[in-house]
Amino acid sequence: MSPRGVRRLPIALALALIVVGCGGPPLSALTAATGAGSPTPASPSVPAASTIAAFKLTEYPVKAGSHPHDVAPAVDGGVWYTGQGNGTLGHLDPATGAVKEVALGQGSAPHGVIVGPDGAPWITDGGLNAIVRVDPAAGTVQVFALPSTHPNANLNTAVFDRSGVLWFTGQAGVLGRLDPDDGVAETWDAPRGRGPYGITATPDGDVWYASLAGSHIARIDPSTRKVSVVEPPTPDQGARRVWSDSRGRVWVAEWDAGQLGMHDPASGQWREWRLPGDHPQAYAVYVDDTDAVWLTDFGANAIVRFEPATERFTSFPLPSDDAAVRQLLGRPGEVWGAESARDGLVVIRSTG
Repeated sequence: MSPRGVRRLPIALALALIVVGCGGPPLSALTAATGAGSPTPASPSVPAASTIAAFKLTEYPVKAGSHPHDVAPAVDGGVWYTGQGNGTLGHLDPATGAVKEVALGQGSAPHGVIVGPDGAPWITDGGLNAIVRVDPAAGTVQVFALPSTHPNANLNTAVFDRSGVLWFTGQAGVLGRLDPDDGVAETWDAPRGRGPYGITATPDGDVWYASLAGSHIARIDPSTRKVSVVEPPTPDQGARRVWSDSRGRVWVAEWDAGQLGMHDPASGQWREWRLPGDHPQAYAVYVDDTDAVWLTDFGANAIVRFEPATERFTSFPLPSDDAAVRQLLGRPGEVWGAESARDGLVVIRSTG
């Protein structure tokens, strides 16, 4: 990897929580809106909060034109991101702001990135129509091409199950798996055609994916590869991404409905909550180590936190206009997102 130092300093903003029923914060504070109603907007003239905050938001610039799509916290404390615009895998060092890039090959257009059990970043590359692994130390690139039966899968997202097998989706109506032990990518048609997007693995070993075009979620049995479709209560809701919590409940970002959904496979029950604001668009969803649920809202240009115990939303407006955060991933105390429209990454850190 050839380092590219980023000299612009990251923008840090302290975000003060509004506690319902306890009065509002000072007008000089950049606030986070709480509750099921409309979000409280940040004051555009004040760049940072002056109150003691429970969370701190920081934006980091990355290589211009990279248009980062997905992020994944790295083992070394840095953060990997896919440069969909320039065909690279990037690495940000939050301590210094320095960025390194690895070119993934001619025609690359990477979408998702996750860190595997081996500590390496694994990438779903729609341009190469392949799964890509990058050695974190040497920067060498391994390409695992999809079978010729699915030449234009429109690869999206991947997840490792508890056995160390990689499962992935393609919006063209493709599901797949790759066992790193043999390095062979296998693909097959999704049962309802186009749409497979987000994917997650539950603690008990099941794999679930969301179909954006199909407006449903589905369970893949890792042993048989049998797919069982599950319909959310809201028709045509546009299930975009999914994430499992520690109990195996599946949380769903419902893009077209502007809702957060939750399906409990154990009981078969569903719950849905509309995000705050007039025109919410729920894109990404991620469940952190405390089982709090985080989403991105394109309608409000915000990252939103949902507390299942209280069923309350907290909205964190993004300081950059139309940041277009398409994915979230984190580690304890940190939630990271890729600001694809502004060539930046964003993190919300707990200060409590």
